Amino acid sequence: MMPGFEAYSKRFLSHIEPSAQRELAQRLADFDALRLEEMDRAGIELVVLSQSGPAVQAEPDVEKAIGLAKDNNDFLAERIARRPDRYAGFAMLPMQDPQAAARELQRCVKELGFKGSLVNGHTLGRYYDGREYDDFWACMQELDVPMYLHPIDAWRPLHALSDFPVLQGASWGWTVETASHALRLLFGGVFDRFPRLKIILGHMGEGLPFQRWRFDSRFAAYPFGVTLQRKPSEYIGTNIVITTSGVCSHPALLGAVGEMGVEAVMFSVDYPYESTELAAQFIDSAPLEPAQLEAICRGNAARLLKL
Repeated sequence: MMPGFEAYSKRFLSHIEPSAQRELAQRLADFDALRLEEMDRAGIELVVLSQSGPAVQAEPDVEKAIGLAKDNNDFLAERIARRPDRYAGFAMLPMQDPQAAARELQRCVKELGFKGSLVNGHTLGRYYDGREYDDFWACMQELDVPMYLHPIDAWRPLHALSDFPVLQGASWGWTVETASHALRLLFGGVFDRFPRLKIILGHMGEGLPFQRWRFDSRFAAYPFGVTLQRKPSEYIGTNIVITTSGVCSHPALLGAVGEMGVEAVMFSVDYPYESTELAAQFIDSAPLEPAQLEAICRGNAARLLKL
């Protein structure tokens, strides 16, 4: 977290116990000690850093969002330059303005060496399946870098969750929100228009890998006038790939690999919100073949992010 961005995260951090808030703040601001020590203990060679959410996705002033995104990306690039052997970066993008977002992505990839972007979900209720984003997606496809689509609070809570705050955030609501956004891209034809796009979903794919069969079945019965070039399931594992971040379950990992193929799954921790030690123990003890683990822990990220 770059200094000055704390207010954007106040809404969800305020629900965390004060001592845990202080520890998170310390870890989010650290680049030189705590994180590297945890990485060393867990045997993690390199991490891709990104601004904690929701960041500029929650900023109503477009020009301010554009300026803050640039400031954040320059700040992150300076920190990465200290330890390029251990750190890489994802760009923050001002998705309020698709053309400005495309320009900033191009700058970050070509000038700063970033490996793609991380966008914290919708921007003030605006999703990215509309045609006004096609120039942005075209730029991203040309650069051949992925976008990590990260959770954010729903613009308006589902009625079923509106009086149930325990379910609105990280426990459930973020999963529903982020998976729904990814499905809007899929069923909105974004991957047909730009077939080489790669979207990364965390948290074992926000549940999407386990619904692939049903998407095909129910879309065939209820297409609502939508046409796609492939079955819905065929985009999940090709255009949509996943990380394990925040889900340390062997059955879930085996299910994701079984549904999508090992080449679509990457190891991640979700530091500092999840335990590095627990995530490392989870993947080190996973009941997979050595070649599969090598792909999940290293090879897939090296290929996708050009590490």
